[in-house]
Amino acid sequence: MAVLYDEHSYSDTVREAQEICELLLKGVLRLIGIEPPKFHDVGKIVRENSDRLPAAMRQDVDRIARYSFELRRDRELSFYGALDVDPDEDYTNEDAVEAISRIDHMLRWVQPLGPEGESGVRG
Repeated sequence: MAVLYDEHSYSDTVREAQEICELLLKGVLRLIGIEPPKFHDVGKIVRENSDRLPAAMRQDVDRIARYSFELRRDRELSFYGALDVDPDEDYTNEDAVEAISRIDHMLRWVQPLGPEGESGVRG
């Protein structure tokens, strides 16, 4: 993602952020014993099963689900564009910085599930 950003490929940065978000959340679902569905935005499912998450993760699950929804919304536009959207022209540095910030937040959010976290997973 940083390489894309450094090349000023802001729409690709946003698309890559969505892919990272999706993979992170599907990994979380697997860790809590839920086979993820075959669609891109699984934030709602993570939120609906937040009781299975470590306590440290529950307080921010609504924000994480919102990030998933918003990044999913931008997925096709940032990749393919539309009649009135040119990804190379319409996605800005600010869009890319926001997407990167969301992924950074999500990476910190999943830390309790990692090898150094308390991993209070119930699944």
